[in-house]
Amino acid sequence: MEKLMCCSNKTKQRSEEEYKSLINRLNRIEGQVRGVKKMLDTDTYCTDILTQVSAIQAALNAFNRELLANHIHTCVAEDIRNGKDETIDELVLLLQKLMK
Repeated sequence: MEKLMCCSNKTKQRSEEEYKSLINRLNRIEGQVRGVKKMLDTDTYCTDILTQVSAIQAALNAFNRELLANHIHTCVAEDIRNGKDETIDELVLLLQKLMK
C-alpha cells in the first residue's frame, strides 16, 4: 500500500478535546457528503443539492478556521518562542494557499 505524502514531515500531538472537536466536524461533513450522494441517487432538484453543497463548503471552512486557530496558538506560537522565524514564512504561505 502506498503511503500518503503530506506537505511536511512534522507531526502534532493534539489534546483529546481538540481531536474530538475536529473529528466531530469531519464526521458531520462526511454525513453531509453522503446526503448529497443520496440526493443525486434520488434525482433531487439541482437547487436543493447546490444548497447542501454550500452547507458542506461552509462546514469545511469552519473546520479550517478551527484547525488554523489551533495551529497558530500551539505550533506557530511555540516555534516563534523557540526562535524559529521560518515558521512565519510557512504560515504566510499557508494563508496564501487557503485564500485562493
